Amino acid sequence: MGPDRYPLSRPQSIALSATSLLLVLVATTALGPLIAGSGWWWAGAIVATAVIGSGAALRAVRTPPSLVPPLELVALLLALTLLFGGATRIALVIPSLDTFAVFGELAAGAQRTIEQQSVPAIPVPALVFAIAVGVGLVAAVLDFLVQTARVPALAAVPVLVPVLVPGLFIEEGADAPVIVFTALTYLLLLRVDVRVRRAAELLQEDDRDEAPIVTAPKRAPFVSTMGASIGLAAVGVVAASVITVATPSISTSFLVGTGGPGMLFARGVSPYVDLGRDLRRPDPTPAFSYVSPDGARPYFTLLTVERLEGQVWAGTDRAVDGENVLESLPAPDGLADSVLVEPKPIAVQVDQVRTAWLPLPYPSQEVDGVSGSWFWDEGTLNVRSVDSTTLGQRYRLVHLDIRPDVSSLRAAPGPRPGSVADVTRELPEDLPAIIGETTAEVTGAAPSAYDAAVAIQQFLRSSEFEYSESAPVVDGYDGAGFDTIAAFLEQRQGYCVHFASTMAVMAREAGIPSRISIGYTAGTAGDGRIDGEVVVEVDSHDLHAWPELYFEGVGWVPFEPTPGRGTVPGYSRPNAGDATPGFIPTGPAATPGATGRPDGDPDAALGPGGGGRATAAQQWLQVSLVGFAVAGILLLPAGMRAAARAGRGSRVRAGDHPAEAAWREVLATALDLGIPVDGRRTVRATAAALGERPAFARDDGGAPPGHAPTAADGMPGARASLERVRDAVERERYGRLRGAAAPGPADAAGREAESARRTALGADLARVADALRADAPPVRRAAAVLLPSSLRPSMRATLGRSTASGA
Repeated sequence: MGPDRYPLSRPQSIALSATSLLLVLVATTALGPLIAGSGWWWAGAIVATAVIGSGAALRAVRTPPSLVPPLELVALLLALTLLFGGATRIALVIPSLDTFAVFGELAAGAQRTIEQQSVPAIPVPALVFAIAVGVGLVAAVLDFLVQTARVPALAAVPVLVPVLVPGLFIEEGADAPVIVFTALTYLLLLRVDVRVRRAAELLQEDDRDEAPIVTAPKRAPFVSTMGASIGLAAVGVVAASVITVATPSISTSFLVGTGGPGMLFARGVSPYVDLGRDLRRPDPTPAFSYVSPDGARPYFTLLTVERLEGQVWAGTDRAVDGENVLESLPAPDGLADSVLVEPKPIAVQVDQVRTAWLPLPYPSQEVDGVSGSWFWDEGTLNVRSVDSTTLGQRYRLVHLDIRPDVSSLRAAPGPRPGSVADVTRELPEDLPAIIGETTAEVTGAAPSAYDAAVAIQQFLRSSEFEYSESAPVVDGYDGAGFDTIAAFLEQRQGYCVHFASTMAVMAREAGIPSRISIGYTAGTAGDGRIDGEVVVEVDSHDLHAWPELYFEGVGWVPFEPTPGRGTVPGYSRPNAGDATPGFIPTGPAATPGATGRPDGDPDAALGPGGGGRATAAQQWLQVSLVGFAVAGILLLPAGMRAAARAGRGSRVRAGDHPAEAAWREVLATALDLGIPVDGRRTVRATAAALGERPAFARDDGGAPPGHAPTAADGMPGARASLERVRDAVERERYGRLRGAAAPGPADAAGREAESARRTALGADLARVADALRADAPPVRRAAAVLLPSSLRPSMRATLGRSTASGA
């Protein structure tokens, strides 16, 4: 990219840098609706200041323009090292090899946190790192366009990135005031550029050649420029608003996956149909193993489903609370001090499960050793990560083995207001009649809520029901919605999802708060030993769903309505004696048949149905679309330049003033190649200056025999072609027919002559353009294609506006 015709002074360059920085900082606030707090914005502000500030400092000491952009990237690296390098950095800002490893981990964590978080997202270090990198790159590109390439109008391209991003995650998109202020700041940048450019021109007018020129007024009328500025502001505001409103909101969901789940901030899940598919697949895959010195064998919960709505049941819609760190796990809801509770330490090693949800027994009191950022959910105590997965994790926990007695369960009063979320008791008004009728028939004689729950479990485990993974598919009621439950109660064949969801809905129909847990049964003792303790293996055979019911004073307790799976808790067995304490399941899972899945991720099928988890083809499509969008933005200047070139070529072949169009293309080509061109000089003076270049040195019709022409030799005929284009322009501008309608050829011979003249002019134009490119270095030629200087606002007269007469 060639130097600007009128280099800016230090104050002028600093003014542009300050305005560019302001534009980046204002545009970055558009991400506010997506991320909680403001610390992430300050990190981006520090990085943007480092990038643009270093560029301003480098220009102030007269650093070669070509070195400023790469040195700004160095400043970006130093700023990232300062903020995120931690103990790996040297002298606070110098990265070591370990620093790049840290950056790699943060980048991987950033991808996961975008996949796994809800909006507004918690600004965990990985997410803040991604924002800082993005803001730094936006600042670097914007500064390059404004200061190095001198095309500030294209600064809107990088600035649109943070403005458009919210529309990908939330329906409302970016806040309207942010859009307005960003557009106004962009207008301010254009205004400052016009003023400093004009000031630079006025300061250097005395350095011009003596060739006759036409000089524009030294100060444009204020009213005129202000009108143009207001017009630009209106266009910017309207365009930004339309784009933001038109950008579709993308909502996906994520439970578990293989590294390619839904790509955006997620909320709900719908795991049931996929869980059924999983259970129908053969060949178990190891999930995780654990050791319990006290012999505890609990169920492990991944996700708890509270909202039962139609066919799509979902977990909590609460966003992740950044205050709910693992160091502050609360006591479970509703548990009274009088209930027997025994803490059980357990050590877990995850094998091939890759999920955002940590397998934990409910309730767990302590969790230690997991890497990444993990947070617990209020009420369910599900633990999920926003930037990591369970794959390869090793952690320790303390599980609260709650042992309620039957008398406390039977005597439990109704839930106190506010003790459990209302959502755990909600049912739709249009519930299928068979559900209410069956519940009334099964629980009609129950003296308490506890006895009603035991009766429902006994009913579902009776010989009237059969465990089957294929019947729901064959008969078309696979899944978990209310219509599916109604079909299940009629067919009386299904798998754990049907039994768990049916008991949960029947319990709510009987007035008992309920929810569904999805996870694993207790597993099977293996042959391994750790410190003399048996290692319990859990695999995809053990995937399971079970209901939990709420009893005031005891809290959430599990039931097991699925025949042939897991173990029925002692407190829920029929005729359990009041004097006999019950217990959470401690026996091995009685998993029937060969179930499970052959792939390497035993939980992949637990992901949301209906496209919540992206397939490989969808991932490639998404990546391709992003790639095409980026390529389109980068190639936009090249496309605009090609369109301008084609338009002038069309005018040369068949339009008005063909010589004028050819001359404008010559000037545009020279500007693209970094050749200084003053649009105020006469055509003859400009042509003479261009003719002194090496490529125009020879005009003898060819190179010496046996000698391959080079740029130093010149291009044969190039000077003559340049002179013919010059003469054609002068005839067209100053001939007697200028300003009048030129008569067209009266006959075929005249038309043929005109066509031949235009063809020759086009050939001369092509030869001159080739000569200009011949002595330009490859870097200049590449810049001429990708970032053509002729698109600069200061050259709008060259691109299409008529030059004043006599210029």
